Amino acid sequence: MEWNKRLNSGVDKNWLQLISGLMWTGVGYYLIYLAVGWIFTPAVSPLWIYWAPGCFLALLIYQFGFTGLAKKNILRIENIPAEKPSIIAFQEWKSYLIIIFMIGLGISLRKFTPIPKPLLGILYLGIGGGIGLSSSVYYIYLWEKHREN
Repeated sequence: MEWNKRLNSGVDKNWLQLISGLMWTGVGYYLIYLAVGWIFTPAVSPLWIYWAPGCFLALLIYQFGFTGLAKKNILRIENIPAEKPSIIAFQEWKSYLIIIFMIGLGISLRKFTPIPKPLLGILYLGIGGGIGLSSSVYYIYLWEKHREN
């Protein structure tokens, strides 16, 4: 049960903020990586028909979706009563269930639907871009907090 002790050992809340930002960045850019592989192929022409809507969707998701979630998560982390919470507290426990559902949905969309990959790339570019851009909320928060100290 050594791994259990490590997960429950406390870390500074700034580390939780950084871990959240890095996870959002990683997931966002992984989804973008998949989308680029589907959109930027020789068979897709003209390219802008696919990447332009994906980029527009990313900006919408950034502005009206994930930025608010990131801000709520920052406040939640700062309001955790423990001075040094568990390292897995960078996400709320309910969020882990949503993450599992989203991973399953993504796998299902890729493997079991007749949706052409370039069209799916628009959705992945939008969601990945929105998550990736919204990760900046964590970094800006940490930067401003560092400048205050």
